[in-house]
Amino acid sequence: MRKIIFYAVVLLPFIGFSQTVKDTVATELEEIVVSANRWKQNSKSIPQKISVITANKVVLQNPQTAADLLTVSGKVFMQKSQQGGGSPMIRGFATNRLLYAIDGIRMNTAIFRGGNIQNVISLDPFATERTEVLFGPGSVMYGSDAIGGVMSFQTLTPQFSNEEKTVVSGSAVTRYSSANNEKTGHFDVNVGWKKWALVTSISSNDFGDLRMGSHGPEEYLRPFYVQRQNGVDVVVTNDNPLVQKPTAYSQINLMQKVRFQPNENWDFQYGFHFSETSSYSRYDRHIRYNSAGLPRYGEFYYGPQKWIMNNLNITHQSKSKLFDEMSLRLAHQFFEESRVSRGINNANREIRIEKVNAYSLNTDFTKATGASNKVFYGFEYVLNDVNSTGINEDIVVGSSTVGPARYPQATWQSIGIYMNDQYKISEKTLLQAGLRYNQFILKADFDTTFYPFPFTEANIDNGSLTGSAGIVFRPTDKWVISSNAATAFRSPNVDDVGKVFDSEPGSVVIPNPNLEAEYAYNVDLNVAKMFGKSVKVDVSTYYTLLDNALVRRDFTLNGASEIVYDGELSQVQAIQNAAKANVYGIQAGVEVKLPTGFRFSTDLNFQKGEEELDNGDKSPSRHAAPFFGVSRVGFTNSKLDFEVNLQFSDEVAYEDLAEEEKGKKEIYAIDGNGNPYSPSWYTLNLKSMYKLTENFTLTAGLENITDQRYRPYSSGIVAPGKNFILALRAKF
Repeated sequence: MRKIIFYAVVLLPFIGFSQTVKDTVATELEEIVVSANRWKQNSKSIPQKISVITANKVVLQNPQTAADLLTVSGKVFMQKSQQGGGSPMIRGFATNRLLYAIDGIRMNTAIFRGGNIQNVISLDPFATERTEVLFGPGSVMYGSDAIGGVMSFQTLTPQFSNEEKTVVSGSAVTRYSSANNEKTGHFDVNVGWKKWALVTSISSNDFGDLRMGSHGPEEYLRPFYVQRQNGVDVVVTNDNPLVQKPTAYSQINLMQKVRFQPNENWDFQYGFHFSETSSYSRYDRHIRYNSAGLPRYGEFYYGPQKWIMNNLNITHQSKSKLFDEMSLRLAHQFFEESRVSRGINNANREIRIEKVNAYSLNTDFTKATGASNKVFYGFEYVLNDVNSTGINEDIVVGSSTVGPARYPQATWQSIGIYMNDQYKISEKTLLQAGLRYNQFILKADFDTTFYPFPFTEANIDNGSLTGSAGIVFRPTDKWVISSNAATAFRSPNVDDVGKVFDSEPGSVVIPNPNLEAEYAYNVDLNVAKMFGKSVKVDVSTYYTLLDNALVRRDFTLNGASEIVYDGELSQVQAIQNAAKANVYGIQAGVEVKLPTGFRFSTDLNFQKGEEELDNGDKSPSRHAAPFFGVSRVGFTNSKLDFEVNLQFSDEVAYEDLAEEEKGKKEIYAIDGNGNPYSPSWYTLNLKSMYKLTENFTLTAGLENITDQRYRPYSSGIVAPGKNFILALRAKF
C-alpha cells in the first residue's frame, strides 16, 4: 500500500516534465471565495485555508450525491452508514462539529447529532454551481458548530439577459452507473430578461442495491438477509454475497429561483428548495447480530428524509457612512426524518418521527473605512422548533399506540453579533481579526410517561465569546504565507440534552439537562509557493484543542446504572461535558500544469486525534480519519478531458481505533488476533469527458478498476466495486 502511495505522489509529477513550460497556463495562488465572510473576496486576503470545487470539476468527476461531491476536493473524508448517506470528516471533526451553509443559510439544526448524519444528501449536485470548504474554526461568522470547518454550497443563480430580447438557456443530463444500477435524470432552465430572471432545476435519482468489490476481506460479504414471509421473519440466502441488501433508495430534488434587479444598487433573490428521499435501510444495523448469530433486526430503516427551504436574499450597495454593501437573508427550513426499527420476529415496530422548523435572519455589512482597512460585521438570529413523536405498531394485530419520542418538545435559539476587520499594513502584509458574541437559549419539556426522568424540563441560557486573529504575508507574487489563531464553540442542542436511543448493543443514552458549551482553540499555518508558472505546492499544518467536550459517558437514572431498554438490560449513558480532546495534522498538495495539456495533482491528508476517557486514559479520536488522499494525472484539449486518479486510505489498527469503535465488530475486518480493524485500501479510476458537438457532451468513467472490496474507515456500508458510469449532457 505505501509503495503505491509513494509512486503516485513522488513519481507521477514528473511525467511529461521534459516538455517546455514557457507557454503553460499558470496555476493560481488566488481566487475569488465567499465562505470566509459571506462576501466575494480574493483568497489572498484570507488567512484560513479554503478549497474550491467548481462546476467543471463536478461534471468530470460525476458524483452521485452531494456527499460524493465533497470528496472531489481530495481533502474531505466521507463516512457512510448506508447508501443514502454521507457524513464528512474534516481535520478530525465531523457531524455536529461541522457547519453546512446553502446560499449563505445555516443548514445545521438543533437535532444534528454527534453520531453520523446524512443531511448533506438533501442537496442536489446538479443544482450546485460552486462549493467551498473552509478548514478550521468558522464560529466568528457562522456561530455554533463551526469547529472543524464550514462547507458552503452555492446553488444556481438566475442570469439576466444582456440584450433586449428574452434569453433562454439550460441543460439536461441522464446518467447510469453499474455498481448500483443507477438511473438519474436532470433538467434545468434559465430564463433571463433585463431586470428579471428565473432558474428551475429538477433531478430524479433511482439507486438499486449496491454491489461491493470482489477482492477484499470476507467479513464484508453479505451471505444472507432478512425477508418477511407469511408473517415470519426469514433469514434468506443471498444469491450474490457481493450485493448489499437492502441498500436501494430513490430521491427527487426541485429548485426554483427568481431574481429581480431594478437597478445596479439593488438585487432581490428568492429561492425555493425541495428534497425528498424514499425510505432507505440503515445498512450497518442490518449486519448487527444477536447472541444467537442471527440478524438483530427484522427492520431498520429511515423514513423519507424531507428538506424544504424558502429564502429571500436582498443585496444593496450604497456608499453610506454605515456600509458599502448590505445583505439581508431571511429563511425558513422544514426538516423531517424518521427511524423505524423492529427486532427480528418481534411484532412491535417502533417508529420515531422528528420535524424541525428552522427560522433564520442574517444581516451582513461591509465597509471600507480607508484605503487599507475593511470591516465586515453583522447580526444573526436562528430559531429551531423541534417536534418529536413516537408510535409503537403491532404488525401482527395491526394496532398502534403512542410510544416514547426520541426527543423532548423543544425550542433552540441563537442570537449573535459579529465583526471582522481586515487591515492592509503594506502591499505584502495583511492582518485580520474578528469577534463574535453569541447567546444561545434552549427550552425543552420532557414526557415522563415512558421513562421516569427525575426532571420535566431543561432550560439553558448562556453566552459565548469567540474570536480569531490572522496574518497573510506575500513576500513575492510567488509566495503566500498565512497563519490564523481562532476559537470556536458548539452550544448544547436538543440532541445533546434530550435524546433517548440505543447507541450500541447493551447501552442506552438518556437526557441530561445540565450541559454547557464546548470550546475549541485552534492555530494553523499555511504556505503556498509557485515554481515558475506551472507548479504550485501548498502545505497547511494545524492543532486544535477541544475543551469541555460534549461526549457520551456512563450515567445513572434515579441512581441506577442499568435499565431495561427495548427488552435488553442496558448500561445508562448520557452526553456530558466530560473530556478534553486534541487534533493535529498536516494537509499538503501539489498541482502541475503543462503546455501540452497534461496536468498532475495530489492531495495528502494526515490527522491524529485523541480524547480523554472516564478513567483519565487517552483514546484515539473517532472522527480523526486515517491518512488519505488522491493523486491525479489528466489531459485536456478542446474536445477531450481525461483523467486517471488513485484514491487511497491507510489502515487503522485495532489499538488505534476509538474505544467506542472497538465494539462495532460488524463493520470492521478481523485481524489475526480476532480484533476489529480497518484495512488500508486504494482504488484506480478513469474519468473522461468528450465534447461531441457544441451542445452535447459525453461523460464516461470506470471507477475501482481492480474491483477492490473496501469499507472506508468507520463506515457501515462497503464502497462500490468496479463501477462503469455513463452520462450524456445536453446544453441549449
